[in-house]
This record gives sequence, structure tokens and C-alpha cells, in this order.
Amino acid sequence: MSALSPLPTAPARIFEIADQLETGVAVLDRDDVLTYANPAFCELFAVSPSRSRSLPLGALGEGARVLAPLIERVRLGAETLHRRDQRIETRTERILHADITIGAAPDGSVLIEVHQLGGEIDAAAPLSLSESLRGLAHEVKNPLAGVHGAAQLLARRVADAELARLADLIVTEADRLAALTNRLLEPGGKPHLAALNLHVVAERARALIAAEAEPELHLDRDYDPSLPLLRGHGDRLLQLVLNLMRNALQAGASRIGLRTRVEHNVLIGEKVSRLVARLDVIDDGRGVPEEMRDTLFLPFVSGRSKGTGLGLALAQEIAAEHGGALSYRSRPGNTVFTLLLPIALPGRGEAHG
Repeated sequence: MSALSPLPTAPARIFEIADQLETGVAVLDRDDVLTYANPAFCELFAVSPSRSRSLPLGALGEGARVLAPLIERVRLGAETLHRRDQRIETRTERILHADITIGAAPDGSVLIEVHQLGGEIDAAAPLSLSESLRGLAHEVKNPLAGVHGAAQLLARRVADAELARLADLIVTEADRLAALTNRLLEPGGKPHLAALNLHVVAERARALIAAEAEPELHLDRDYDPSLPLLRGHGDRLLQLVLNLMRNALQAGASRIGLRTRVEHNVLIGEKVSRLVARLDVIDDGRGVPEEMRDTLFLPFVSGRSKGTGLGLALAQEIAAEHGGALSYRSRPGNTVFTLLLPIALPGRGEAHG
């Protein structure tokens, strides 16, 4: 079965989750009519969310003239196509530079992913998130406050040190989820980056996976003590690492390792970063299926029947937010996902040279 085959019958909840992506995502049927477009796609191409469904591709104006030949190539070759740094003029005469990925499903529909490069999205009237997603965020916030309070009381009352640690872990994660729901309710552009220790992020992810996994799981770490601080968003990077580690669990891994290194003069995209932090997530699971290798980072692509296929798409988006890159190599028994993050040099502000 093709990795994209679930698209035409994907449950509504998947699209509700996809609405939070800052990367534009759309689905076209075989007649080049939009059957789904997330808010980011609507904003990029200046179309109304209420009109996006049943909108013909041609209504995107110059965007259609860019996308149409790429879509045709994908349909003819049954392949996934990646186009880097594509110039697109929107209907409002705004110029976009974006990375485009297009994949085909067996029924002739296609999935389009458009990730804008650089700068803030210029929108005179920013589009709000879907009402369904706002409702979801509101529904989550209320019980989350209760979980937070109960965990705080538990942490103060238990005498066992390990139980107290787990209660504190619940408090920390409740705070992180509360911040996520606030971000969904009040989207405000790119996340604020601050100086952080990547090892602290890795250890938080390791503790969470240890708490939710079977006792037989072995968690290894091999950290480079010379790794300097970098600029990042702790919660977003934590989500990235958790997604990678949970994917490893779902692939049947019995051992997951976290490894950090410092590298010099690394090409990330089209820029050379003089100093880079590398984080490897290594597992001994089944590996990435051959049929999914070209589409692995596309939204909705999942090797599991009940998977949403958004974990790696979000991970890639978070890496891009930090000026970094996410890649992998895989064979059964040894899969390595590698995150590269540029480190700002003292007095230079940016790591790019």
C-alpha cells in the first residue's frame, strides 16, 4: 500500500491536527480541485478557508502556473517531487520563496507541501485557526489545569523520591501542553529563541520516554561535553526529540540512544554553518520501510494504520524554525535520525558564513 493511500479517507481529526502546521498543506483530487487546505496554505496563497474546499487549482493564479507542471510530473511518474527555493507570486502580488514537495496517491489525488523560506508571512488580515482547532484547545486547557494542580499536590504529599520525581514530571509536561494550547489559540509568528543547553532538552525527552515505555527498553546517551549553548526554543525542540524517540518505539526498538557532537563548516540547506550541534537519535528497530523513504517527512505519511503521519512533518518544521535540518539513514536494526542546529559564534550573532 502506498504511504499516501490513506489521504482520501483520512479522518477529520487528522486534518484538525494538520491545521496547526506552519507549513502549507493541501490535497487536490484527480480533477485538480482542492479537497483540503490548512490555514497556512490559505494564507500563503491568499484564499479564504471557507472557499478553499472545491476551489480549482487555477484559482491560485500564478501559484497554479508554478504548481501545475510539477503536479503533472508527479502523476505521470508516480514519484515524489521536491523543488527547492521556488519563486511564487501570489494573487496579492506578494512574492514567496518556498520549498515545495508533491506526492501522489493511487487514486490520482496529490498532496502538496509548501514551506516558506525566510521572513515572516506578510498578511494584511491574518487568518485565524479553524473553529474546530480552537474548540479543541479550549477543551484541553480546562482539564489540563486540573491535572497540573493535582500533580503539584501529589508532589508535596508523597514521601517516595521516585514518585515525587514523576509528579514533578507531570507538572512540567502540563505546563508545556498549556503553552502549546495558548500558541494554538493565539498564533503569533515564529517561536522566541533563547540560549539553551541541548543536553537538558535531550535529558527531558529521555526521562519522559523512560516513564512511558516498557521497563525492558534500554536508553543510552553519549554526550559531547564540549557542546556549547545554542539558540533555540526548548519546548519545540523537546517535541522534536520526543517525536523521533516515539517513532523508534513504534518501530519496535528495544534500545534507543541519544548522541551529541560538535561539527565544523557544515552545509545546511544552501548555507555553510561554521559551528553546528549534531544530535543523533539511534534505535535498533525495524527501520524505515523502503516504500516510505521518499515521502517520510510528508504530512499524513505513516507506517501505522492508526498513525496520523504528522510527527516527522512537525519535527522537520521545528528543525527549519531553528535554521537546522533533519535527515536519516536506516536499515533494519540500525536507524539514525540526525538533527543539525547552527550555533551562533561569539560576536557574530549567526553561525552562517
